[in-house]
Amino acid sequence: MEMDTVLISRLITAMTLGFHIIFATIGVGVPLMISIAEFIGVKKKDPHYLMLARRWARGFVISVAVGVVTGTAIGLQLSLVWPNFMQVAGNVISLPLFMEVFAFFFEAIFLGIYLYTWDRFKKPFTHWLLSLPIIIGGGFSAVFITTVNAFMNTPDGFKMENGTFTAVDPIAAMLNPATPSKVFHVLSSAYLTCAVLLAAIAAFMMLRKKAADQGTAYHKKALKLMLTVTFIFATVNLVTGDTSAKFLAEHQAEKLAAAEWHFETEKAADLILFGWLNEDNEPVGEIRIPGALSFLAHSDFNSEVTGLEEFPEDVRPPLWIHYMFDLMVVIGMFLIGVPLLYFIVSKIKKWNQHNKWMLFIIAISGPLAFLAIEFGWIFAEEGRQPWIIRGYMTVEEAATSSPYIGLMFFLFLGLYIVLGTLCLVTLRKMFRNNPAEEELEKQYPTIEKGDE
Repeated sequence: MEMDTVLISRLITAMTLGFHIIFATIGVGVPLMISIAEFIGVKKKDPHYLMLARRWARGFVISVAVGVVTGTAIGLQLSLVWPNFMQVAGNVISLPLFMEVFAFFFEAIFLGIYLYTWDRFKKPFTHWLLSLPIIIGGGFSAVFITTVNAFMNTPDGFKMENGTFTAVDPIAAMLNPATPSKVFHVLSSAYLTCAVLLAAIAAFMMLRKKAADQGTAYHKKALKLMLTVTFIFATVNLVTGDTSAKFLAEHQAEKLAAAEWHFETEKAADLILFGWLNEDNEPVGEIRIPGALSFLAHSDFNSEVTGLEEFPEDVRPPLWIHYMFDLMVVIGMFLIGVPLLYFIVSKIKKWNQHNKWMLFIIAISGPLAFLAIEFGWIFAEEGRQPWIIRGYMTVEEAATSSPYIGLMFFLFLGLYIVLGTLCLVTLRKMFRNNPAEEELEKQYPTIEKGDE
């Protein structure tokens, strides 16, 4: 039986990116949440918010450590699994890859300084200022790596001669047409996901404490703060999603058409939600929103949207990406609704916004937000198929033909199982035997009992 090296190469990369994106998202988003909490704590002289920043920073370090290993694994895989891709595109993408490493080290250096200088400054705001380079480093790390992915979707900044890229302009390659919408969407979704994650942890802790026991003021403040941030970034994410759809309509029309099962070019095109395809490739059991696809594509309900029929069959993305797109969008809308519901309930005196059902909905939002990230990533990658560099090189041409690729798959799988387990065990040990309330009493003994 002959091994399908292309399939296994794709599986290795999918597994690595699926695992890495969890830690990459945390690496980008959590520093902003830490900074917001510390700023409010210093401003209000509130030990609860300062403790939030301390504990979040401690947990954040563990995720950074895992992210370093998985990020290194991606760098290795580019050469081991996709050697032909690196041979052709290596001189184009080497600058953003180097800059991404530089941005990460910038973040890591200031993270170390930040962690070891708590209570060392006369003015607490001086320590808070150290959180800003961590946010910048994390953000730019995402920006540089996203430009590489953007380049693979809309290649730019080079000339093609005899199968190789020449006259390379790395800046033009980084600032390709896909970069603005992709960077905007990646950053907003990372901040949104991390706000939801921290709100979900607070809700989960409150559920374990059987609602409004004494000692949950810490978690209540965390919940309210993170749901406020969630609502802000969920709204921003809606705008970035709209920008991304308009980019696809202009530059990757086949991706948008496949995602929406839009087979024929027509005006006032319907947006199709869910459903399935019958034997004749016709949607069945779907929800149709009249003219909405035209609006999504061109901000005009009557505009013409290019159908999948316009593209040769061998360059059409797989039609199942429709479900990835739908799930990503539905979860995104749900994440706007959750904080909205929480604040509406909190304004009605008869109701308790910390009731069991509300806390449960917030708690499940955390895993759902990460699922939305995964669905969005799968949609982005599969929607580019069959290309690894759109219009220039297919995935099949880029993959290795090494007979050892199967062994490589199991080695990387083993690595991620070990890393995932170590991360969970370490975080559990770090926080389970050290409850926030006890740490607050030790760190801030003057805190009044009524505040807890």
